[in-house]
Amino acid sequence: MPPAAEKATTPEEEDLLFRLLRQLDLAPEASQRTTAAALGISLGRLNAQLRAAAEAGLVKVTGRDGPDKRQRFAYSITSRGAAEQSRLRDQFLARKFAEYDALHAELTGTTSGLNPFQHRTKTMQNQHAPIPELYVSHESAQKLKVEAADLPSWDLTPRQICDLELLMNGGFNPLKGFLSEEDYNGVVDNMRLADGTLWPMPITLDVSQKFADSIEPGQDIALRDQEGVILAILSITDRFTPNKAKEAEKVFGADDIAHPAVNYLHNVAGPVYLGGPIIGIQPPMHYDFRARRDTPNELRAYFRKLGWRKVVAFQTRNPLHRAHQELTFRAAKECQANLLIHPVVGMTKPGDVDHFTRVRCYEAVLDKYPAATTTMSLLPLAMRMAGPREAVWHGLIRKNHGVTHFIVGRDHAGPGKNSAGEDFYGPYDAQDLFKEFEEEMGIEMVPFKHMVYVQERAQYEPADEIEEGVTVLNISGTELRRRLAEGLEIPDWFSFPDVVSELRRTRPPRSKQGFTVFFTGFSGSGKSTIANALMVKLMEMGGRPVTLLDGDIVRKNLSSELGFSKEHRDLNIRRIGYVASEITKNGGIAICAPIAPYATTRRAVREDIESYGAFVEVHVATTIEECEKRDRKGLYKLAREGKIKEFTGISDPYDVPENPELRLDTDGVDVDYCAQQVLLKLESMGLIGAES
Repeated sequence: MPPAAEKATTPEEEDLLFRLLRQLDLAPEASQRTTAAALGISLGRLNAQLRAAAEAGLVKVTGRDGPDKRQRFAYSITSRGAAEQSRLRDQFLARKFAEYDALHAELTGTTSGLNPFQHRTKTMQNQHAPIPELYVSHESAQKLKVEAADLPSWDLTPRQICDLELLMNGGFNPLKGFLSEEDYNGVVDNMRLADGTLWPMPITLDVSQKFADSIEPGQDIALRDQEGVILAILSITDRFTPNKAKEAEKVFGADDIAHPAVNYLHNVAGPVYLGGPIIGIQPPMHYDFRARRDTPNELRAYFRKLGWRKVVAFQTRNPLHRAHQELTFRAAKECQANLLIHPVVGMTKPGDVDHFTRVRCYEAVLDKYPAATTTMSLLPLAMRMAGPREAVWHGLIRKNHGVTHFIVGRDHAGPGKNSAGEDFYGPYDAQDLFKEFEEEMGIEMVPFKHMVYVQERAQYEPADEIEEGVTVLNISGTELRRRLAEGLEIPDWFSFPDVVSELRRTRPPRSKQGFTVFFTGFSGSGKSTIANALMVKLMEMGGRPVTLLDGDIVRKNLSSELGFSKEHRDLNIRRIGYVASEITKNGGIAICAPIAPYATTRRAVREDIESYGAFVEVHVATTIEECEKRDRKGLYKLAREGKIKEFTGISDPYDVPENPELRLDTDGVDVDYCAQQVLLKLESMGLIGAES
């Protein structure tokens, strides 16, 4: 018998190893005699197999007490054994499909129509059949938790948690884990895994250089959520440094940090990628809307129970209004299909309405749909806003959830404008790419029709079907946000009163929202002085609590252990941003006055705060020469002499804000005037007013 699993090269040996691992997974407490009987082999051969599997690290052997000497040892599969079991299962099924296909051809003269396993995208033509998940059995999970506690750990980011959940529950089928370097290169270059399977989006585990240096391919690591709970084990097969500029160009169409995913790629994601199969131990815990969260197999079972043969899915990351209702009605009618409203509740575009508010809006609208033909489920997806590629990705994910038709919108998953002020993608690029792969994916596209309200007929109709001479009404997303911000009327023909009520509850008029004023500029530019004056003026007005987060005060009370390296400066600003976001979320006014020299960090703070209220960046544009003249502490002199390292403007760079809400030049201008300019800006933005 082979001394290690790598030498089990014949189909018979691989099948036996697969059946052994499966049996140990299903019945870890069974005696050797029972296990041998289940496998149909002798005790001697079983012992040889167990020794070989243990030497290969696939099985863990532990002693156990008891009167029966035949049960002196307990055998359980390791995380590596679970990964090998998954790999061998795929090979086993591939051979069985081939055998069936050959038999079918011999008996009928035609092939069965089943696709070979190396092109797995269309294997599950029956949308009701279960799809593979990456979870081990409950008994194995309990043992693996103990084993994983001693492994090196990586604490997952929110985006990585979303990716891991869809890997484990089959939403990203056929992926078995985070992409290897070969699969990653194939996906980036031509939207295909190394085996030829269609897959348009890199699913990678990015980590810090420090962590990457501490592990090696061949190791297992525990993947934990942000509270330290072990969710899965990753068996590392690849550790590589990607070409992020190439990834941005190929996947997102441009290496432009105006794109939120490109900014994430360069300024948030770690520099090293780890690849390898995943062993799922438990799903991430969600405490919100639990009755609305369904795995792909749960949705498939639901469709099977109700006899839904055709299901059209509607992807959304925004609240539903009357135009969306008409669109989904028409799509379901056109396809003669049932409707799945499938909103994304993972990470979306910065500045989007939070998912708690959106789900309340969806539930308010759901009773407008016929209950017998419509359902809603939440998708924990971290969107990339990748336009055409994202549309194909969304189609594959919905196919895994048992859907047969998918609505692809105009500028589907588009992120908005690039650095030149133009749309990243053409309005119908996503539909064109989806159509190209529609047959291979096995899911049919329903093109999004732009719906507008025809006043004379008091109904929504497709814009391209309306004759001349009628009155067309429409409210853009920008106009809707303006009306909400200013407390203006939103007509019933545009949205449902319950939806508007929910939106107003979360986003009251700007004059009642919390907001952050974020001063940035050189040391000695006057930031703190102006911020103090502004604080006093806002407190004089009353209405909302005001908190000043001055750079020096924060350094003393919140970041006293930090130095002035780039890493520590970034961390200090992120701490200030976190506190400001909490103040803003709770309806207060935060005034921040750090140097904040790096544009990427300021952008990250803006994105955090704009989830809850306005972010007003004020660049105090005092020249470096003027700052040196005002230098009461002598810091610039010490920096010029090299006695202070990494000093902004002297030995460390300052990224001048390109588009701040306000730029102040303080040369020859008194503090009161500057503070008044900020007040006028806040008033023009609707953040303060007579009622404040």
